[in-house]
Amino acid sequence: MKKNHYLYALFIGAIGIFLVFGCTLFSGYGKLRQLNKQSDNVTIKYLEDTWNDYTIYYAGYYGALSVKHPSALVFDLKNDQNRLEGDKWTIVKDKETLLNIIDSIQRQESPEGLRAEIWKIFGPDNTFYGYFYSAWRHVVLKVINEKTMIMYDLPLPPYLADDYGEERASQGK
Repeated sequence: MKKNHYLYALFIGAIGIFLVFGCTLFSGYGKLRQLNKQSDNVTIKYLEDTWNDYTIYYAGYYGALSVKHPSALVFDLKNDQNRLEGDKWTIVKDKETLLNIIDSIQRQESPEGLRAEIWKIFGPDNTFYGYFYSAWRHVVLKVINEKTMIMYDLPLPPYLADDYGEERASQGK
């Protein structure tokens, strides 16, 4: 009988340890939350008009075509201490480029019918970092220190990626 109590206690302890360490393994990542369109009052037009308040990045199809085939835009607020970085993300330096990228993202139509939306970016502690604009509903955001998250690449917009993530642009589709 005591053996069973010992096994139960050991089992419950193992589950407790797994939950504590398992949760900490995933705590180093940021997340996206959909905008509440009634209360947030943030539109792509608002972000266009206030573009100087943000460090703006875009990701997309590589090379000279990346502005014509962007995957996403990220608006990182300049006047806070939090930063977003990404080695495959390019900084938007002027409003004309920003408008061209927004226009391109808005014209994209994926086979799944996905349309671009604005998402809020939060750190693991629910600290606001900025906005994500894309037809994609995800981006990997990993904490590298208490004030910085790195954005992993989104190489293709949804309309150029098939079910296997392969690229259609080189196939002429």
